[in-house]
Amino acid sequence: MDYAALQVAVEDTVENTFSSVDFANLTRLAEQKIYQTVQLPILRKDATLPLTSGVQTVNLPSDFLAAYSVAVFSTLLGGGARDFLLNKDVNFMRESYPNPATTGTPRYYALDGTATGNALLQKIILGPTPGANFSLDLNYFYQPESIVTASNTWLGDNFESVLVNAVLVEAARFMKAEQDVMAMYTAQFNDSILLLKNLGDGKNRQDSYRSGQVRTGVR
Repeated sequence: MDYAALQVAVEDTVENTFSSVDFANLTRLAEQKIYQTVQLPILRKDATLPLTSGVQTVNLPSDFLAAYSVAVFSTLLGGGARDFLLNKDVNFMRESYPNPATTGTPRYYALDGTATGNALLQKIILGPTPGANFSLDLNYFYQPESIVTASNTWLGDNFESVLVNAVLVEAARFMKAEQDVMAMYTAQFNDSILLLKNLGDGKNRQDSYRSGQVRTGVR
């Protein structure tokens, strides 16, 4: 399902038309709800960030939302072997490594941010400060490009039911629908998001070799 088909499906269901701006906003709100509810492999991204010896921080990618894992690597660690870092808060880093000139192989990281106008520049603080030109292996959570601008997305192509139902909830709220209508759309969304969670938080987290196949009891 592409963006045009999504709009037709929603408008036919609610028997109402939306401006291009309004429908785009409703769609983005729906996508955000879905992506924040289910962990899918398509929401993971890898980045290799160069670290500079003597510099305690490194800027994060602009689409970064949360870290899954952070590791440092270099030829100094045995041909590129990863050394995974432990997550700490900024207070821990400032107390444990008050002097940025204290260098070594980083063991900990903390997330921090600096406001730049209306944007937030996110960065990682490392402790201790890198004592060599390591690289940072970052596996992180991000929100993919919206179907509004991409036209086709994984969600629209593979799980259009949850996308349609999520937009219907936002559309009903926008139209100030009656409570029974809101409840109906919400229930449909909950049913479809459960199917997606079975995939993202269930099947994608196991395999039949390690976990065994799904079994239904018989009588």
